[in-house]
Amino acid sequence: MLRTRRSPGRAVAPPSADGPPAIHADGVRKTYPGGVEAVRGLDLTVGQGEMFGFLGPNGCGKTTTIAMMCTLARPTAGRIAIAGHDTRTAPGLVRRHIGLVFQESTLDHDLTADENLRFHADLYALPRAAVPARVDAVLGLVGLGDRRHHYVRTFSGGMRRRLEIARGLMHGPRVLFLDEPTLGLDPQARADLWRHLGEVRRAESTTLFVTTHYLDEAEQCDRIAIIDHGRIVARGTPAELKSVIGTDRIDLRTGDDPAAARGLRDRFGLTSTVGDHGVTVRAADGARLVPRLCAGLDVPVFSVTVTRPTLDDVFLHHTGHRIRPADPASTTTPGGPA
Repeated sequence: MLRTRRSPGRAVAPPSADGPPAIHADGVRKTYPGGVEAVRGLDLTVGQGEMFGFLGPNGCGKTTTIAMMCTLARPTAGRIAIAGHDTRTAPGLVRRHIGLVFQESTLDHDLTADENLRFHADLYALPRAAVPARVDAVLGLVGLGDRRHHYVRTFSGGMRRRLEIARGLMHGPRVLFLDEPTLGLDPQARADLWRHLGEVRRAESTTLFVTTHYLDEAEQCDRIAIIDHGRIVARGTPAELKSVIGTDRIDLRTGDDPAAARGLRDRFGLTSTVGDHGVTVRAADGARLVPRLCAGLDVPVFSVTVTRPTLDDVFLHHTGHRIRPADPASTTTPGGPA
């Protein structure tokens, strides 16, 4: 549990968009005993109010990076600043400005939602007079206003994750770190959680720093950094990252696939592959090209599918392998190699 103190009588205020970046990391390295390099020279800047995705597989350095940003681990080298405060020299100030949702639940299931949030408010020395209204506000943001006095043990997995997000927001942090926030949730609960995260961002102007294995979730971020083997190998908006791939995939089923492949080569200068499920070719702006292909081939075309580049294609392009969903049984809490 992160502990910090706030001077008595200081009200919780929403974060400001002015001032230094929400997160700035320069040359950050983390080496564990035995010479295990979890993070190898990380440079990163995240602006206030951004939704930033940190994408990578298990063991790539995501969790270790969050641990260092949250002052739960010290960098071996380099510097990290949160809202302008150095994690090494001013850890107390950093903790005032951050919230953290771990991979593993840390709620007390024998307390109500209200009691969990009040306990967190006490740890951060929030003014008592401000706490009831703040509890109402954060529960409303995550859609749990009607469950304020219900015991957490009666909550579904998705509701518990939303309550943890509410708890992380209680003290008005500049940055909320979410480490695999939807891990183990069903698709509907994942969608609900992301909808509430959008509400949080709009209402609180909070920077959301999200690690995830789920590529559909990463698509919702303003910018993404792909980390592999402790290094950032690509960064940018989802559209920018996918533009590196440059081509769409076009799958055709025809009356004569080998003849279609020859026609694609001879008439359009395109190299294609023929498989059990038809002909596959890559080309820029596939949707615009399809009518020309259908009109220019001398064989009947039964179906055409155009697939735009995905973040999985981007990950494969930069790392040589595809990202895989996390295994809930193999998650790692901040503080150890991950």
